[in-house]
Amino acid sequence: MASRRAFLVSLAALPLATGANALVSAPAGAAVPPGLLAIARQIDDITSLDPHEAFEASGGEIVGNLYDRLVVVDPADRSRVTGDLAESWTVSEDGREFRFTLREGRSFASGAPVTAEDVAFSLQRAVRLAKAPAFIIGQFGLTPANVAEAITTEGPRGVVLRLPSRWATSFVLYCLAANAASIVEKAAVLARAQGEDQGNGWLRGNSAGSGPYVLRAWRASESVVLEANPRHPRPPAISRVILRHVPDPTTQFLQLRQGDIDIARNLGPEQIAQAEADPELRVLRQERAFVMYIALNRAHPALAKPQVAQAIKWAVDYGAIERNLVRGIWRVHQDALPAGIPGALTDTPFRRDLPRARALLAEAGLADGFEITLDHPAAQPYADVAQALQADLAAIGIRLRLQSGEQRQIITKTRARQHEAALLYWGSDYYDPNSNAQAFAANPDDGDNASLRTVAWRNHFHDPALSQAVQDAARETDTAKRLAAYAAIQHRLRETSPFPILLQQQEVAVVRRGVEGFALGGPAYRTLYSGVKKVS
Repeated sequence: MASRRAFLVSLAALPLATGANALVSAPAGAAVPPGLLAIARQIDDITSLDPHEAFEASGGEIVGNLYDRLVVVDPADRSRVTGDLAESWTVSEDGREFRFTLREGRSFASGAPVTAEDVAFSLQRAVRLAKAPAFIIGQFGLTPANVAEAITTEGPRGVVLRLPSRWATSFVLYCLAANAASIVEKAAVLARAQGEDQGNGWLRGNSAGSGPYVLRAWRASESVVLEANPRHPRPPAISRVILRHVPDPTTQFLQLRQGDIDIARNLGPEQIAQAEADPELRVLRQERAFVMYIALNRAHPALAKPQVAQAIKWAVDYGAIERNLVRGIWRVHQDALPAGIPGALTDTPFRRDLPRARALLAEAGLADGFEITLDHPAAQPYADVAQALQADLAAIGIRLRLQSGEQRQIITKTRARQHEAALLYWGSDYYDPNSNAQAFAANPDDGDNASLRTVAWRNHFHDPALSQAVQDAARETDTAKRLAAYAAIQHRLRETSPFPILLQQQEVAVVRRGVEGFALGGPAYRTLYSGVKKVS
């Protein structure tokens, strides 16, 4: 035991120069030192930690701790944004020009000052890289060809964003609060560039931000290590954060009780019930803007028939899945916009109705059913939910071949449109209804080289009228009319989309006594570690 504790103590004291590729894992039975925060969670979804490429829940959370943005969602009032790197901003009368003034004295972890040139470069880079989150900035009509003229500087502290056309002001600001709008240090990134990658190869596993932490190490499906940034205006109390990939909830709970970790992030209903009765543990809950859904690729002949998706929506026993598999950590939710996002619908119109589901299959000419592969994460609760879906759909003749894998493998497969069906989650990228409405409904160009590669695009869900409705809603400046438009979009998705929406996450974290200041955020990138401290 003494040697294990000594190992962790030495780990907490390691200098940054030790090496970015060192694998860090805490031995079982070792107490976590005061300056170290050890978190167990599933992190096998991470494919990159470049803020202009990262697009998964775990990666999004980490990026949110590494980088600052011009603005952030106000934690006390999520209906507004407040300044982060920006001290102030103005919007022109026509709603097309945004002028930001940066705060004085902000610096990157390297010590270099954060300048307007860094901000303009970062926003331009997000568009030019054309990675998965590029559309968040690009959707305003910005392209690699025009972004240099659209985003400019005025002196060392002035940034000007000129949009080709008008959009709802709140929509633009919410997008600038997203991870895709993270500000990177231009000189540091370009110094590591390889060819035309703008430093992407290096930044996938390193950081160049001004946030409260810097990235020290990432080993895929193993661990992530963050180091405190002493140059941040609010330096963290915890000098080092370790996230360890522990996919099994039972193992997470055992490590938590033994003191091997400070926080467990993926416990199941049984472990949570035990934690609530343990005076050494504290249970935190937060409704999260994440939905679990089935992605049905319409490239498959059977799934191309709209009645099939509707049949599946009527075949699932949603209530049984919640009661028996995910009680207290997910709840039934059946629309693309998660509850808590402005404009979200919260009624649950679908229920298990086998005669209706069979009739829809017969209408599609598939009365005898068919067979497809359902890709799903191997971790819980996805594996159990996939088995429940297999049983539910078997009752109407749809035979699921279950194919489990790491989350990042499944995400990569669906991004390439190589799946038949997949059980996935989707989290809002910014706190505006357009985030999920666009993801699930907008697909104006279904071609393989399309610039907008949403969830709808990945599954060949091409409805031009619905795509136009999404764009019109994002431009609407009257709040009441805008929310009504999103309600209409959700009703349309219920009737036509290849996305049975199953559940919304009720995120739970269990922390050991003495760990204070940890709070879960609605969007992934708002779960911050900088306010955490340990008290005896």
